[in-house]
Amino acid sequence: MREEFSRIKRAFILPAAVLLFICGSGARLFADTIYLKNGRSIEGLVKRDDGDYVELEISLGSMKFSKKQIDRIVTSSAKEAEAIRQQWEEEKTRSRERAREEEIRREHEPKQVNMDKQSGHVVVTALLNNKVRANLVLDTGASLILLSKKIADKLGMDVNRKDATPIELIMADGRREEARMVTLESVRVQDSEARNIEAAVLPDKESAVMSEDGLLGMSFLKKFNFKIDQKNDKLILEKL
Repeated sequence: MREEFSRIKRAFILPAAVLLFICGSGARLFADTIYLKNGRSIEGLVKRDDGDYVELEISLGSMKFSKKQIDRIVTSSAKEAEAIRQQWEEEKTRSRERAREEEIRREHEPKQVNMDKQSGHVVVTALLNNKVRANLVLDTGASLILLSKKIADKLGMDVNRKDATPIELIMADGRREEARMVTLESVRVQDSEARNIEAAVLPDKESAVMSEDGLLGMSFLKKFNFKIDQKNDKLILEKL
């Protein structure tokens, strides 16, 4: 009798274990599945069924199928559909975070800028406010970017208006020049960009102070660890 009971007990243990495994695997979410006549199947969530076509929403967008292509459609429950959408949103959030981390990593990588030596000066080309290019003399002794009136005009800046803040600049040769303070929305030197950068504009159309469009001073350079490679004519910028 005892042996018979043990045999019956063992017979029920295995199905119970199998049932536990099946229940445990129920964590997998079942999406809507479109079975095509060519043998393929695609999982997603049916977004629209207009009689002739079925639009299937997937994590990265949607796909459209003609009813003539479809053999059958197996649909998920409303609870599963909601859980799948939530899962997609979480995946998109993680993807955006990874993309942002990669963008930050690339932004802070050291970047090399080509320099042009002219009359003993180092000149780099900068894109101002994403619309005007200017040839600026690299000047680590200048506290601000200094721009000519010609470049300010191209940027649409009215530096002669009454509310333009005046500033007196002491040049390298000791001369004093009156200028106007402005803020540049962005300054890009090849692949390196800084935003909301203070600059000064010389209000006179012609100035003997600058041979180029202006000076690239510390209001931009202080945003970076920078090094001048004289041998290879490179300015190396690493964003702080």
